Amino acid sequence: MDVKNVMEEIVWENIDRVLREVPDVCRCQKCRNDIAAYALNHLKPLYATTHKGEIISKASTLETQQYLDVIAALTMAVKQVGKNPRHD
Repeated sequence: MDVKNVMEEIVWENIDRVLREVPDVCRCQKCRNDIAAYALNHLKPLYATTHKGEIISKASTLETQQYLDVIAALTMAVKQVGKNPRHD
């Protein structure tokens, strides 16, 4: 396994949960990528180099505060991208 930012996977696992709460935001792949990038830029990365490390990092997001940080960053990202989508 190479170096992996586990936070990226956690963001992608939760993006639909947040998007369901904001129905008027574009859900195209470009906007979804922008939402993920915005959120990831506001979250502490969780790097792992082994499968065991990945599992431990994911388990740590079960802590209430860390989970809330992910949801808060995604919510900010959805609002920001929703106001300024980068469509052609």
